[in-house]
Amino acid sequence: MKYNFNSGPGVLPKQVFEEASQAVLDFNGSGLSILEIGHRTPLFVDVLDEARAAAKTLMQLDDDHEVLFLHGGATTHFMQVPMNLLGTNGMAAYVDGGTWGTKAIKEAQLFGRVEVVGSSAQQGYTCLPKDYTVPPEASYLHLTSNNTIEGTQIHHWPQTDVPVVCDMSSDILSRELDFNRFGLIYAGAQKNMGAAGVSMVVVNKHILGKTGRAIPTIMDYRQHIANGSLLNTPPVFAVYVCLLTLRWLLQQGGIAAIAPQNEEKANLLYDTLDTLPLFTPTVAKADRSLMNVVWIMDNKMLEQEFLDLATQEGMVGIQGHRTAGGFRASLYNALPLQSVQVLVQLLTHFAQKKG
Repeated sequence: MKYNFNSGPGVLPKQVFEEASQAVLDFNGSGLSILEIGHRTPLFVDVLDEARAAAKTLMQLDDDHEVLFLHGGATTHFMQVPMNLLGTNGMAAYVDGGTWGTKAIKEAQLFGRVEVVGSSAQQGYTCLPKDYTVPPEASYLHLTSNNTIEGTQIHHWPQTDVPVVCDMSSDILSRELDFNRFGLIYAGAQKNMGAAGVSMVVVNKHILGKTGRAIPTIMDYRQHIANGSLLNTPPVFAVYVCLLTLRWLLQQGGIAAIAPQNEEKANLLYDTLDTLPLFTPTVAKADRSLMNVVWIMDNKMLEQEFLDLATQEGMVGIQGHRTAGGFRASLYNALPLQSVQVLVQLLTHFAQKKG
């Protein structure tokens, strides 16, 4: 048996695989594969419409917010956000809490003035910036809600009248939030919401069209809204897998039902790591991620031995990011509690053996 702790593409529900595989052979009894249906036919337009509706239901979005399913992952939006929101003579405020925030800042600087209002780089990104001030004249404030590599997550949100833009790629739909408070949310689907190749954007349409710059049509969020995410050929199969995953989440009872399960999984793993001297979580307790649990071993000589044992026991994806080292377990929505229980048993056994 395999226990999938991959950080992305990550674990998905079994029923999603079953339904997606059937659709590859015959989509909804049409006699056509999902891979060959016309993207502007009712067959796929219905998929897009249902996916958007499901997202709006799960996030309890108001009529000001539009949902888009677009090509690629979150990285595209590092440039697309400032292109659409940063005024030609304006300034954008960014918080640098890790690798992805740093990359987003670099891209935004190509389009205008960027002020980094908070950074935890000096702390090695083991915590998140706090007590920073958001300039009221900023076009927007950019945040990363969850840092997959470093294992940090925002639990206390800044109070500001500036539109808040948030990269939620690795914790979208995993916990209850007031999603309407955000001006724009973007997320790659491949962690909590579907297959790689598609991103979801949730945007308050009233913050668009104010930059004073010409925007290439394919990069203009307003054009994607006007064309119902069909401005160009969408990633049909990836969008369909998103729909199946959103359906599954609704069947579980939505975010309100999945959130306590995610807390239970994370608490079990953190509590275990905190009680075993052999292992050391790297993140400040106040900023620990419920999605990506990161830890190291003080005795580096034992790391490979533990990784080999975990692999032998069917655990996939627990090696830390290449830039961070150590270990990481990703606990996305579809990961069963049983997987965490098995990992905890292995951690305890190894610690007792090497104690």
